[in-house]
Amino acid sequence: MFVDLGSWKTLAVRGMAALLFGLLTLAWPAMTLFALVLLFGAYVLVNGAFLLISTLKGEQDAESRLGLLVLEGSVGVVIGILTFVWPEITALALLYLIATWAVVTGVLEIASAIRLRKHISNEWLLGAAGALSVLFGLILVVMPGAGALAVTWLIGIYATVLGVLLTALAFKLRRLEMPAQGGSAPLGV
Repeated sequence: MFVDLGSWKTLAVRGMAALLFGLLTLAWPAMTLFALVLLFGAYVLVNGAFLLISTLKGEQDAESRLGLLVLEGSVGVVIGILTFVWPEITALALLYLIATWAVVTGVLEIASAIRLRKHISNEWLLGAAGALSVLFGLILVVMPGAGALAVTWLIGIYATVLGVLLTALAFKLRRLEMPAQGGSAPLGV
């Protein structure tokens, strides 16, 4: 077997969490800063925890990506905890916290996609998610004064698109796993 594809479930959970976070942010763009801090903190904490748990359980490609996955999961957990420990965070500090998380996560996802290209043909989805994260983080750093509502919309759009990309990759990985386990691929694949 070329790569342990048990990670499709983790990607699906991460994708759905991002999608839920994005849609909730878009549904209530005028939410208070405190609610946004808690929502963001919950999202990155869950995202990082699922990534760490699945990596440590061996559900990922342990040989080539273990260090990157542990680092990405740890960054998410630490930033998630920081948002709960520091709920009165200022809007600008929250913006930089989100930007830091997005850039670090994006760079690590791009690195993972580069390593995965030897094993699967649709690694571009993870690379695209990483590039989107880096771009999002850089926009937040370059334009910090864009206004709270604009930043909320930007966060919501980013998380929704990221969720779609991660979920799509999860289902592509699931389809690849089915024939490898002796099952049949869904019709039309």
